[in-house]
Amino acid sequence: MKMSDSREIAADRATVWAALLSPEVLKECVPGAQEVTGTPEDGFEAVVVQKVGPVKATFKGSVTLTDMVEPESLTLSGAGKGGTAGHAKGSAAVRLEEIEGGTRLHYDVEASVGGKLAQLGSRIVDGFAKKMADQFFARLEAAVVQPEEAPDENTAETDDEAPKKGWFRRMLG
Repeated sequence: MKMSDSREIAADRATVWAALLSPEVLKECVPGAQEVTGTPEDGFEAVVVQKVGPVKATFKGSVTLTDMVEPESLTLSGAGKGGTAGHAKGSAAVRLEEIEGGTRLHYDVEASVGGKLAQLGSRIVDGFAKKMADQFFARLEAAVVQPEEAPDENTAETDDEAPKKGWFRRMLG
């Protein structure tokens, strides 16, 4: 399965680049991530719980960063095993382009699955992979974009699952 897309992020390129290299951001951005540890130089180890159609599995795997040209582009590659559910692997070539008011993030994703997951059929797996990629990059954007204005106490969101806008950018200082 292959797909390409882009999204505009209202943050400077250096902030988006730093977020892509942060295990904390990766954990927040990967849907179902339970744990992400490691460094960009040595790679990351991850534990992700996902349900694809009727198959739910805990995937344990690794993510490596290659072809890094700071702060312009990199390739994220990962592979994981989900026990009897099968395995998944994929990569995302990411390119960051400065635009007025922020950064345009382009991505080309390639993914494949095997085992029980492959038996679900390409329509289910492809739809799931697109949803995962869209969620990842939407969560990345939420992590680095400053909120337009701080909500007052009466209108603050109470949903603990809602992404906290701009948390990574605030952490950078």
